[in-house]
This record gives sequence, structure tokens and C-alpha cells, in this order.
Amino acid sequence: MAEIAISARERVEAGIAIGLARLPLAAQRALGGRPIEIDGLRLHPTSQLLVKLDGLSEAAGYEALTPDQARRQTRVRAALLTGPKLALARVEEHSIPGPGGAIGARLYAAAPAGSATAGDPAGGGLLVYYHGGGHVIGDLETHDSACRFLAAHAGVGVLSVDYRLAPEHPYPAAAEDAVAALAWAAENAERLGFDPKRIAVGGDSAGGNLAAVATLAAKAGDAPEPAFQLLIYPVCDYVEKRPSYATFASGYLLTAAEMDWFRDHYLPDGDAAHEWRASPLRAPDLAGLAPAYVLTAGFDPLRDEGEAYARALAAAGVPTALRRHDGLLHSFANQTALHRGARDAMAEAAGALRLGLAAR
Repeated sequence: MAEIAISARERVEAGIAIGLARLPLAAQRALGGRPIEIDGLRLHPTSQLLVKLDGLSEAAGYEALTPDQARRQTRVRAALLTGPKLALARVEEHSIPGPGGAIGARLYAAAPAGSATAGDPAGGGLLVYYHGGGHVIGDLETHDSACRFLAAHAGVGVLSVDYRLAPEHPYPAAAEDAVAALAWAAENAERLGFDPKRIAVGGDSAGGNLAAVATLAAKAGDAPEPAFQLLIYPVCDYVEKRPSYATFASGYLLTAAEMDWFRDHYLPDGDAAHEWRASPLRAPDLAGLAPAYVLTAGFDPLRDEGEAYARALAAAGVPTALRRHDGLLHSFANQTALHRGARDAMAEAAGALRLGLAAR
């Protein structure tokens, strides 16, 4: 991928954010002003500083940009704010045959190939990870830090999938690629050094949507069924806007207007939003799916639909853990180098993933 040109202003703004995030929490509280409290939740001091800085930035919301402009903005933020790369034993580029052509993928693993222990002779577990970005933005680079973090802290392999993006490839292209990647991972897990019976799917935001969709598609016979789901503030319903959409419509990084922009690019046929491959919460039957760990952020337009999906899974008899991180914002999966609270939340997620893929 070509190197991105970054302006002096972008570098200065990122430097200020990094510097403020490194201050003691007491100093952050003083700079952030009166704590923001909504729905009985208090915004984390670092989150409040990020919100304040975002309000001072001249960067336009995605809804005012073209998809290419939005992709560049996301890559710049990732390049400047995700910190040094965590060192891993294996980082490999792969190509997955897909319905629309080759799908790029990147494999991360903390342990060298062939290093399975006597207590785990089949090899470790493998997470098939789908990045966020509203099905329009995001790529292997924007979520490199999140995948490295999960691989390092969960002790599993992470296969990051560079699925097709809208509007060039609208629904159901991303969903088709997600299922193809899961099927390929299952078929090639042993060759890659992982246990084919211990494959999870996971992702953040739109990627959480694709992980849920891939799990449902596997139940329908389109791929081998995963052993675990890791759903990080997932998009679950493109039809109904629940109360958190209005409560956090603007001012908390992700906005309702941006979500409308994503939806319109991904689902130009609005009726498709009712299909479970677009809105997994619309699936007629969730019984028998893999155990799930669902994370939500307290200050996020997507909070309520993610929690509704977790409740629906549990009601269908699926072993489900729901963890709301009260003071965090959308995109905390990408803030581990910047935000103590985000790092703690992702460490918990890594622990759940490690347990979910533990050798039986």
C-alpha cells in the first residue's frame, strides 16, 4: 500500500492528543472540564479529552467526504495515533480466493510456526478478524494495531481480512468475502499451524457485523461453524435506530450522520437492510450459534443494538457474555496505544478470546 502524505497540521494535532493522553488521569480530568454524564454513565477522562480535541479539529465528518477522502483520513489517524508496532513472531501476507477475486489477508501470531507445546499438540486457536469502518473505510493497516494486540495478549493467531468495500462493492460483497475467509481459514488452519477445531470470528463495528453474519452463514452450511464469536461494538441492525442513536447522535466521535452515510453506501437498496446478512439481529433463529463475547461502549450510537443482539443470543440459548465499557467511545479497539481504558477493555476481550479458544 502506498505511503500516505501527512500534513504538518495533522502531525501537530496527533502530537497534542498523544501528549495529553499520557498525562496522569488527574491532569486529564482538570483539562477535560466538568465530567460528562449521560444515562447514568460517566465519560472516561481520556475519552473526554479525545471528544474535546475532536471538536477543535478542522477534520470533516465522513458524511462530508468522498469514500476515498474518508479512507485517507482514517489511514492518517491510524498511522499517527496507534503507536509503535507490537513485535510478533509471525506477520505474514496471504491471499484468499473469494467470490469477487483474491481477498488480501494478514496473519499475526505471537509464537513461531510449529511451536505447539505438549499440552496443546494441535496448535493454537485462530481468530478470523474483520476490521471496522462502516463497510466503506478501513483496511489491514488501519487495524494492524488491534490485531497485533489481540494476537499478543490472547496468545492466538489472528487472520485479518481485507474484504471488499462499498460503494465500489456494495452489499452483499463484504458478507460474501467474510464467509469465504472463514471457510478458507478452516481449510488451511492446520497448514498455517493452528487447530481447525478452534477457529473464532471477530471484528469491530462493521467487522463485528460481518463476524456475526459469517457465524449465521456457517450455521446455514456456507462454511464450517466457528467455535467462538468476539463482537466489538457490532453493527447489528440497519433497520431500527435505537435510543443510543439519538442520545449520542453527535459529539462522541462516531455520529449518526456518519452511520447514515455508511449505510447508504453499503446498502443502496434500502430493502436489503431487512436481510440477516445485512442486519444479523433480523435473523429468524439464533439458536445453536457459537458462544459469544459482546463488547459495547457506553458513549456510542451503536451501543443499544449491540446489547440487543447479545440479549437475543442469550434468549436463543447461546452462551453469551455482554460487557459494556461505560466510559468509552466507539473505536476504542484502535485506541490501545493512546487510552488506558481502551487498553484495559481490549485486554479483557483478549482474555475472553483466550478462554473461548482454549484447548478442551
